[in-house]
Amino acid sequence: MASTRPSRVGDQLRAEIANLLAREVHDPGIGFLTITHVHVSPDLQVARVYYTTLGDEKARRETSRALGRATPFLRRQIGSRLRLKRVPLLEFFFDESIERGDRIERILNDIGAERAAATDTDAAPQPAPDEPNRNEPNSDE
Repeated sequence: MASTRPSRVGDQLRAEIANLLAREVHDPGIGFLTITHVHVSPDLQVARVYYTTLGDEKARRETSRALGRATPFLRRQIGSRLRLKRVPLLEFFFDESIERGDRIERILNDIGAERAAATDTDAAPQPAPDEPNRNEPNSDE
């Protein structure tokens, strides 16, 4: 049976890291950052911290470097705040799932708009079968 301890520790780490980054880390390279998920190994030795940030590829690289500089400070603070026998090694990874989800949503919205436009052009009023077409000359006249 799988233990829930790694997920509970991951939740605690996510909350603590987010708090530390927002209030105590004053590196301008971090910018606007959101911790999305923390995956802790079953032996609680390694924590993979997934984050998202606003900006382009250059801002993403700068945030990655800033997180690398802040990692020792974060580990010390986590060690003093959480009751863990060993503080896990923190590894930071950019979470691309949010970006992929946004891309898929944009594609689906575009497809929906194209279908709506196609339906609007196909939905031109058609005369009923027993009704004479008013646009064509009537042969009875």
